[in-house]
Amino acid sequence: MRNTTFNIFLSNHFKNYSTFVHTIVVDTMKIEDIIKSKVISLELKTVLNLLHTSNIVQDKTSEVLKPFDLSSEQFNVLRILRGQKGVPASLSCVQERMICKMSNTTRLVDKLIAKDMVQRSICENNRRKVDIVITQKGLDILKQLDAPMKALNDSVIENLSTQETETLNELLDKIRS
Repeated sequence: MRNTTFNIFLSNHFKNYSTFVHTIVVDTMKIEDIIKSKVISLELKTVLNLLHTSNIVQDKTSEVLKPFDLSSEQFNVLRILRGQKGVPASLSCVQERMICKMSNTTRLVDKLIAKDMVQRSICENNRRKVDIVITQKGLDILKQLDAPMKALNDSVIENLSTQETETLNELLDKIRS
């Protein structure tokens, strides 16, 4: 088998573009095999593991959301608005709380308005601002998604002990700091 140059691209799930990670020369290998191999540095292995795991979680999340015609970013907006407990939120408030800061919040809200899951109105205190609130339909969809999303979250970490889960969270926090 001849060596082939692979450009390893992994989707960064919380952004709408792919991240170029590294170019290496290896025999035909799956990403799982590359991660387990010794042909890459520990640092690259760590980054690939993070991206690959993120890709898996994003794919599973998309499977749960697909029957509801929602993207993970739209789901994130709905969750943020549900957390407001009926108090309207500005576009900038929603944007600040998004998992993916690169999301086009206006476009996401427009799509949710078209699906009757959120409503937009002019802010009474500042006519230049727009307020967004979740509708009953949006709340009902989230209620239907609560159990499947909890099951998904549980399945993602089912092979980890509580201590391992806490350690993983601490390490991920440390990477982001």
